[in-house]
Amino acid sequence: MTWLECEMLSVLHISHTPAERSSLRHAADQANIQTGNKLPACSAASSPQTVRTGKCGTKREWVPFPLPQGASGSTIAPDQTIVDRSALSNFLTSPGRDSGIIYHLRDVVLDREAQGISFCLNVPSLQIAQGEKIALIGESGCGKSTLLDILSFIAQPTSIGAFRFRPDNTGEPIDVGTFWKHRHLNRLGELRKQHIGYVMQTGGLLPYLTIRENMNLSRSVLGLKEGTVINDLARKLGIARHLDKQPETLSTGERQRVAIGRALAHEPSIVIADEPTASVDPFAAEKIMSLFLGLAEERNITVIVASHAWRHIKRLGLRRLAHHTQRSPDGRTTETIVNG
Repeated sequence: MTWLECEMLSVLHISHTPAERSSLRHAADQANIQTGNKLPACSAASSPQTVRTGKCGTKREWVPFPLPQGASGSTIAPDQTIVDRSALSNFLTSPGRDSGIIYHLRDVVLDREAQGISFCLNVPSLQIAQGEKIALIGESGCGKSTLLDILSFIAQPTSIGAFRFRPDNTGEPIDVGTFWKHRHLNRLGELRKQHIGYVMQTGGLLPYLTIRENMNLSRSVLGLKEGTVINDLARKLGIARHLDKQPETLSTGERQRVAIGRALAHEPSIVIADEPTASVDPFAAEKIMSLFLGLAEERNITVIVASHAWRHIKRLGLRRLAHHTQRSPDGRTTETIVNG
């Protein structure tokens, strides 16, 4: 049995937001799910129970999952059902379905403490589909960059219930939690290098390289030939005339376009952007984001953006991740909970 079969059956009983339950009901209805014979050994038990994770003390309880209209099923507890695991798995991972799950996180927690100040990022449930455009909006210090670092395999979570990564629609998902547990840092680095592009807030261009060389970095580390990719991206980003210049000769907005081009150049599955337009004016920010998202859409690249500017992000149609931040009265303890 694959991880997805186990995890989805688990999620059916622990989903605790209306959006999660609605999404799963829709998947069940679309797949014309019939009743399973029994709970698989690797799935969670059906009886009510509580899970506590890390310093956050997260409490999770089983939530009833009624069958969609027209489906049949047998109950394993009052108002709870199990569904055919292969039907659900096949539907969610079928080659023709362009919304296959690329990130699956459950009960992922990262605790940090320094000089008496503690921070906890808690991700009870997060799923991101291939090609989705995601926004995490919030003030400074709420954990946006920390979540991006977790998703890009830079920051190691304190505890992991499940952390699966499936960069394309072929093959089995990768168990990121196991890689962290056994300190397979080289493997995590390879995943990041091959499948993830990263746009930093300040661009992060190397000052001693030309614009062309900066944009080609993500390809050169993978041994890919430049071909026409850099010229094509530069033309679409409006920076073709700057390819042989140094970064210092460009404006802040132009440097951010270069950084976006570098993140896209090796055709990754995901591009993660941390406040990519924070240093430019609102008009330029929306224009740059529109260019960025358009190029990603052409390539069916998943985009995850952290930003504090919800207005123009909303107009561009990104899905906003739900999060809640709470601080202790003395300001020494902060906890952020993210779901999506």
